[in-house]
Amino acid sequence: MRRFSAWCFSNRASKTSRRQKHPEIPTATMENPQLNNGNKKSEIVNEGMTGASSISATNIIMNHDFSGGLHSWHPNCCNGFVVSAESGHPGFVTKPVGNYAVVSNRKECWQGLEQDITSRVSPGSTYSVSACIGVSGPMQGPADVLATLKLKYRDSPIDYLFIGKTSVSKEGWEKLEGTFTLSTMPEQVVFYLEGPSPGVDLLIESVVVTCSSPSNFSNTCNQCDKAGDGDANIILNPKFEDGLNNWSGRGCKIVLHDSMADGKIVPQSGKVFASATERTQSWNGIQQEITGRVQRKLAYEAIAVVRIFGNNVTSADVRTTLWVQTPDLREQYIGIANLQATDKDWVQLQGKFLLNGNPKRVVIYIEGPPAGTDILVNSLVVKHAEKKPPSPPPAIENPAYGVNIIQNSNLSDGTNGWFPLGNCNLSVANGSPHILPPMARDSLGPHEPLSGRYILVTKRTQTWMGPAQMITDNIKLFLTYQVSAWVKIGSGATSPQNVNVALGVDSQWVNGGQVEITDDRWHEIGGSFRIEKQPSKVMVYVQGPAPGVDLMVAGLQIFPVDREARFKHLRRQTDKIRKRNVTLKFSGVDSGSLLGTFIKVNQTQNSFPFGSCMSRTNIDNEDFVSFFVKNFNWAVFGNELKWYWTEAQQGNFNYRDADEMLDMCIKNNIETRGHCIFWEVEGTVQPWIKALNKNDLMTAVQNRLTGLLTRYKGKFRHYDVNNEMLHGSFYQDRLGKDIRANMFKTANQLDPSATLFVNDYHVEDGDDTRSSPEKYISQILDLQEQGASVGGIGIQGHIDSPVGPIVCSALDKLGILGLPIWFTELDVSSINEYVRGDDLEVMLREAFAHPAVEGIMLWGFWELFMSRDNAHLVNAEGELNEAGRRYLALKEEWLTGSHGHINEQGEFTFRGFHGTYKVEIVTRSKKITKTFVVDKGDTPLVVSIDLK
Repeated sequence: MRRFSAWCFSNRASKTSRRQKHPEIPTATMENPQLNNGNKKSEIVNEGMTGASSISATNIIMNHDFSGGLHSWHPNCCNGFVVSAESGHPGFVTKPVGNYAVVSNRKECWQGLEQDITSRVSPGSTYSVSACIGVSGPMQGPADVLATLKLKYRDSPIDYLFIGKTSVSKEGWEKLEGTFTLSTMPEQVVFYLEGPSPGVDLLIESVVVTCSSPSNFSNTCNQCDKAGDGDANIILNPKFEDGLNNWSGRGCKIVLHDSMADGKIVPQSGKVFASATERTQSWNGIQQEITGRVQRKLAYEAIAVVRIFGNNVTSADVRTTLWVQTPDLREQYIGIANLQATDKDWVQLQGKFLLNGNPKRVVIYIEGPPAGTDILVNSLVVKHAEKKPPSPPPAIENPAYGVNIIQNSNLSDGTNGWFPLGNCNLSVANGSPHILPPMARDSLGPHEPLSGRYILVTKRTQTWMGPAQMITDNIKLFLTYQVSAWVKIGSGATSPQNVNVALGVDSQWVNGGQVEITDDRWHEIGGSFRIEKQPSKVMVYVQGPAPGVDLMVAGLQIFPVDREARFKHLRRQTDKIRKRNVTLKFSGVDSGSLLGTFIKVNQTQNSFPFGSCMSRTNIDNEDFVSFFVKNFNWAVFGNELKWYWTEAQQGNFNYRDADEMLDMCIKNNIETRGHCIFWEVEGTVQPWIKALNKNDLMTAVQNRLTGLLTRYKGKFRHYDVNNEMLHGSFYQDRLGKDIRANMFKTANQLDPSATLFVNDYHVEDGDDTRSSPEKYISQILDLQEQGASVGGIGIQGHIDSPVGPIVCSALDKLGILGLPIWFTELDVSSINEYVRGDDLEVMLREAFAHPAVEGIMLWGFWELFMSRDNAHLVNAEGELNEAGRRYLALKEEWLTGSHGHINEQGEFTFRGFHGTYKVEIVTRSKKITKTFVVDKGDTPLVVSIDLK
């Protein structure tokens, strides 16, 4: 028997509201000028989206026969699984033809199996329903099974529309039939089967819903045949075999060709291709409306074959984008894919997308090159994305943790194994440190002293010149390597010099760590890397100082890291700083009568902040919200509070998205960080701000502070005041050095309740000399000296192949300031989800075990809604992957459970994590339940519990 597990994803409305009449919703439309062809003289351009001329009675139900398990189906607050045809069902006279679904553990008669069909139905159309169903379980007689629609309207109670019912006995299969018509279009339409008494299993072999009578004002039903087949291309006329039907220009003209450029450009496949020409804006291109052919919460893959032509442009960015209009007429733009296309060859533009909410309109289009450059499209395919099997854990034989893969690292054999990269000289000298650098020492433990010899590099004429070594044969895939060395520079430098341990992996540069040197001392350099695809050549080299400056390198170590060994230390450290001794002292009854009474203590919530980034569209997905509320207690908005979002055009404000997200958080008792008031990096500043003179810019900055912090006073617990000040200086360059401190001062005056943070990246990994812990400390101290109320340190945490001692070293240095440290945007990335889980565990354990860290925010967790590829914990359609399971396992590990018996003093003692607890006391006559909170503290906590 094959079982496909599923889970309850939404709460059912009360039966008392089932037959409420829904209000009539007036239809409204808004013309978007970008959706019209902007050229009145365009050739062969369709002014509208042309549908099929006849109606195909094809099933609009996805996975109607359960051949794909429970894909697209959801048990409604009960359990569900799929049984293969070969297994049959005990007691049935008729064996099913194929797989069938079993809906079990039903506690209410309305619990059953449901599917969202919003994007595949239209008002005014009539639909026929036919389902093959059965029942199983304790029954006194036949049971009624019903087909029902759940209709959700904005700002109105949920309505339920009866379709049909049939009476079923438990010995065989019956057919349930009915019809339905929608007079208006709800925000959400869910089809479901329900009805047998609680405890009776509902069996479903197949469900067919067809469009039997189309409306006169919608082409949605005309595409029922397309929407029902998850493997079919939802693009109509995808290879232009029917000319330009179903296609239109997006602000430009589109033309059909069999060749161009005197026959030098011909289709890659088929006989013709299309061009978007006479483009005057980068967003001009070729488009197709796909409204009614995409389903929410399903992942789609889009593959286009494209190239560019004309205007003397040989290479340009080409993008596939989705324009979405919501039922309340808001517009969303979803980037699907982008690449550099050329005028020489056809290339494949490939990416994925998912719609969280129910759209009113959806248009896919191809855009991007500069004005005057034609976009050529040979084909476009959009299909339900194929689910890839999970990656297995990597099999690594003899990882040799802690063993240096560098040959002749101690230089006992001169420079054997080394070679000069470029036209420089290598020699061996004495006088370097004999001890391991601290970060390597923390990983390796007791270690033999270094030799004191170093490589001296002279006659350097380029910054990249230095000592090098080939390590191709020593590298193992998916192992995380730590890099460590002592480095020093000679005289002659007139400014700070960067030194970098780099790797050449085939044609790719990989950063192994950097340090900035301003004196003649030896400096530790530390970093890490991992290789996940088999290379043909790997070279390590040390580079960086200016030409003419000598370079000295001692004790270069590259070794695989034993993460589990580090975890043992972190578990002990975690116990010290995140737990507290607790004594429960019972009163209200004679203590002697309580002696030996059984007691059970369970922690219901850890008080440590674990949060994540979210976007406005995410909260339209009830599966996303359910996971978020269950597993996070803090939130940060990805873009919706940033200035370029709230005031993209001067004077036109958009706080609606942030308001709705904040309302969701408040409703679910989720605390929020305000990210961010300003962003110092020039590339993130909107054009109208860049165009302001100094006085007007100062006014705009003041208005931004006043508007944002007055509107949300007391709502956001934190604010990132001026993001990434170690990597940008837009406001400081234009308004003077004092502006940064003044931003903090003004923010504190406007909302004294908010903790104000600095926030930056590459602070914790040794990869960027601009944001070393030392420079971050200097910046914070400088702000404080100017009177800035810096209350917290934000480390973004966008990190690759993390190594615990390197991260811990940065935290130790920053910890001397005595300010709370938060990881504000943590994400890790690996193509292997087990390795991704390892990386995530490293970061979570290091942070949770460090006394200066007071919160951890992930920069997202849901696939297709993260800024980095291969960083998600939950796949696009809601399945938890190994990295997600690792996160939940750690959350579970950091909850305390204890049990035992009350002692002679009427007490029970345990050691537990900070947070909220429930205690159960079981006496001879009753069971008593109480709750209590364990706060932070160095002394034992005594909790008095009155049992009266």
